[in-house]
Amino acid sequence: MAESLTTERHADLDPIMSEMLTYGSEFAKTYANHAPMVLVALERIGGSTDRLHDFFDHYRDYKKLLPFGSIGEPVTAGNWETAIGERSREPDLRIFFASEIAAHGVEKTLYAYLPRLAPGVGASAFHALMRLAYALIREDETDVAVALAYWTATYLEMPPATGAASITDDPAEVLARVSDIKALHGQPILELLWQNMDQAGRTPDFVPVVDWLDIGPDTTRRMALASIALFAATQEFAALHAVTGVHWLRIVMPYCPTPDVMLRHFWQCIASLLGEMRFPALPDAETLERWRQLPVPSWEAIKAAAAKSYDEHDISIAFSASEEMKVYGDPLYQLAAARRVGLIPDYT
Repeated sequence: MAESLTTERHADLDPIMSEMLTYGSEFAKTYANHAPMVLVALERIGGSTDRLHDFFDHYRDYKKLLPFGSIGEPVTAGNWETAIGERSREPDLRIFFASEIAAHGVEKTLYAYLPRLAPGVGASAFHALMRLAYALIREDETDVAVALAYWTATYLEMPPATGAASITDDPAEVLARVSDIKALHGQPILELLWQNMDQAGRTPDFVPVVDWLDIGPDTTRRMALASIALFAATQEFAALHAVTGVHWLRIVMPYCPTPDVMLRHFWQCIASLLGEMRFPALPDAETLERWRQLPVPSWEAIKAAAAKSYDEHDISIAFSASEEMKVYGDPLYQLAAARRVGLIPDYT
């Protein structure tokens, strides 16, 4: 990608996307504002200009989006790390990262700052990662700065990697082993994904999990396939974010010199949500293969159904699943997305 992102824009998106900068990245209780990302997904799955405005008008009013915050103290290259995890500093961070991109370009800025941010990939329950991925999809310099500020301000501190010997190269095995951690069972299910991540991260028996996975050239693919198997089996909200999250990682990681760190902490966060998912077991290979043979609606029908939905997660999964299927070819993407948008019944 060129240093300056100046490729063509989608005309239907430009007017409404410029409005997104006036709203906060989060709203009440730190719920993530999905609109800046989901509007892009909606356009990509066939949403018309009128539908984009219709969806946003509903989303803005239903979610009661908040105006973006006020500028406080300047952030500089020398003090930016003091703003990590400080939501109130997001306006100052936006200015800082915009100036960094203006001076150095998108690629160099991401290469410089993502290594420090990568361990906090769970920021705002992966939605800062989402915003950066969609900024890169649109090749929008302004929104790259917005995403970096959002990620920094909502950074989620999780147990750090120690370099201890790994246990397995299979992401699915990590999930199975985490399900056996007795201390995680019986913990309260909190309201927000990131709160449940944080709760697990503060559990002593969970601390070593970050080192369990051996990261290699095939890790992203194996995470993707484990994620879609989990979502196909459960339709769980957290499992949906595993599928979409791997899609976002695939877009962002080429701009990070430490993609292994990002992968490691992403899967740590997914594992931390097993309690919210009630510790599901992944289906066996025979069951997954049987599901892959089931009749399924076309992607055109799935996208059309999602494009009519006012549920931001229907739109998000329809786009991400269709993009991931192009890469990995697993029919479970189409099957699980069709079930999510109500086109087929429960097949489990």
